Amino acid sequence: MRRTPYVLAAGAVSLAVMLAACGNSTAAPSSAADSPPTSSASAEPSGAPTRKSDSAQTEAKPGGYLDWADYDKDPGAYADTDVVLFFHAPWCPDCNATEESLNRDGVPDGLTVVKVDFDSSTDLRQKYGVTVQHTFVLIEPDGNQVEIWTGTRTGEAIAAQIS
Repeated sequence: MRRTPYVLAAGAVSLAVMLAACGNSTAAPSSAADSPPTSSASAEPSGAPTRKSDSAQTEAKPGGYLDWADYDKDPGAYADTDVVLFFHAPWCPDCNATEESLNRDGVPDGLTVVKVDFDSSTDLRQKYGVTVQHTFVLIEPDGNQVEIWTGTRTGEAIAAQIS
């Protein structure tokens, strides 16, 4: 199922409105200390076909979850996986729930999820047309956008979205 990203009007948007757009204005965001450490251990494969070759060896482990700074050091290391940018805001309950799921359960083999800070990565938000936190962008190895959607909560759901 494809999801259409939210579109916010230009100008200041209150935190309450952004939290409502995130889908849960009453839940308190988790602190980083409450989250388990990031793991690149993979969950069972989803059974969905992988669009990239599984034969190439790279430094990246299959099924990785990492932040933009680590990805940006060597994007080519992830060329044999589907790369999805996850625009995350620390104040967004849905973003935190997704991050907890990715840390706890990992992501399927052949998928790399890259956490991008929604608040500070305005250049990437503009490049990909991201207007709301909890947005996912599937990109090609050259960085070109393939697909954009919002609302996914697990590594398996992300993989299913791009299959």
